[in-house]
Amino acid sequence: MNILKIAAFADGDQGGNPAGVMITGQLPEVAEMQRIAAEVGYSETAFAMPEGNGWRVRYFSPESEVPFCGHATIALGAALARQQGDGIFPLHLNQADITVEGISDGESISAALQSPPTRSEPISDALLDEVLELFGYSRADLDTGLPPARAHGGADHLVITLASRQALAALRYDLDAGRKLMRREGLVTILFAYAESARVFHTRNPFASGGVYEDPATGAATAAFAGYLRDIDWPHQGSIEVIQGEDMGMRSRLQAGICAAAGSSIRVSGLTRIIAEGASEKSG
Repeated sequence: MNILKIAAFADGDQGGNPAGVMITGQLPEVAEMQRIAAEVGYSETAFAMPEGNGWRVRYFSPESEVPFCGHATIALGAALARQQGDGIFPLHLNQADITVEGISDGESISAALQSPPTRSEPISDALLDEVLELFGYSRADLDTGLPPARAHGGADHLVITLASRQALAALRYDLDAGRKLMRREGLVTILFAYAESARVFHTRNPFASGGVYEDPATGAATAAFAGYLRDIDWPHQGSIEVIQGEDMGMRSRLQAGICAAAGSSIRVSGLTRIIAEGASEKSG
């Protein structure tokens, strides 16, 4: 088993969200990919094989398959750039076709993905109250300028924006209860955010649906969040910066480019750093 371990959305030579990447001539069986992902133990592992003019990609958390994972896509972009050279790589996911670009700059590699189409919609008062109770918040903790929503950018996430950085730092919840709620509602993560300014956000992403208490950098949720900001006519001026993982001691930085067209793809980019080398066969 040849797995490259890469942290995506690093803050220089630190932080980022670790992902496993396996590039192979033929994808293993589903049960084997699930076993490998559980053995790797990161929040996601990406599996890729050549298909047509691009790459067939599937993503697995330690407990389940997910339709799209941003940080594992960034890690895959870095791995493909290492193997194939800099370029834009078409990716064929379970439910969408996207691209990832890998760019080498000396010893570091940055990567940028184009997300699937985005959309968002308000959530019910009942669901909001249930989520707030689970995480120990009340409506008084909310930022009223950024209403709660369900946001999609390849997968579904809830967006809950808090009025203070202190409230964000205080996030706590029961993993089993969070898993039940997220799986019942078809959510991959719940994104909690604090707006430092119109273009700089601090976020946290509980990922109980995949058996992970919290992710230090979440590209898919950032894409969904950026699409949501466009939907509510937030003054993003075409891009935002997201700082995530600080409260985990794994500070990460994500950039999201937002074009004006409703529902269009979001460009999410960041630096990567190699955690552990893994040999991958030359393919495609």
